[in-house]
Amino acid sequence: MARSARQSKILELISTKEIETQDELARELKNAGFEITQATISRDIKELGLTKILSSSGKYKYCFVGSDEQVVSNKYISIFKEAVISVKPAMNLVVVKTMKGMAPAIVSFVDKLNIAELMGAVNGDDTVMLIFPTTTYASQAIVTLTDMLV
Repeated sequence: MARSARQSKILELISTKEIETQDELARELKNAGFEITQATISRDIKELGLTKILSSSGKYKYCFVGSDEQVVSNKYISIFKEAVISVKPAMNLVVVKTMKGMAPAIVSFVDKLNIAELMGAVNGDDTVMLIFPTTTYASQAIVTLTDMLV
């Protein structure tokens, strides 16, 4: 399978489970049908900019931590393009439909974008809802997100 599909799955896994080690990540990826080597996982972790943080359960887990810089990797944009089905307005909300299981990864990516006046984001399995204070900010966000789909 393609590298971007594998990296999308990694983002999904770390956003939905507490993955403590590269071995655990490899197991999860193999369970999801990906053939993977330790070197590939290590490279993916580096390319995705993952780090380990202390979770609420007291264990260290892999996490995507956005930097203060608003630089977005082409890899994330590629994953966004592959995973997003539609971006639609609903008054002051923006509803992003994704491929099944990809909403957690997409909401993490959207958070990294630091979109103006984004008040919050909620996701399910295949849907992300972005909340804005006005329809104007929601419309601006739609333009930003749909431009990345082209």
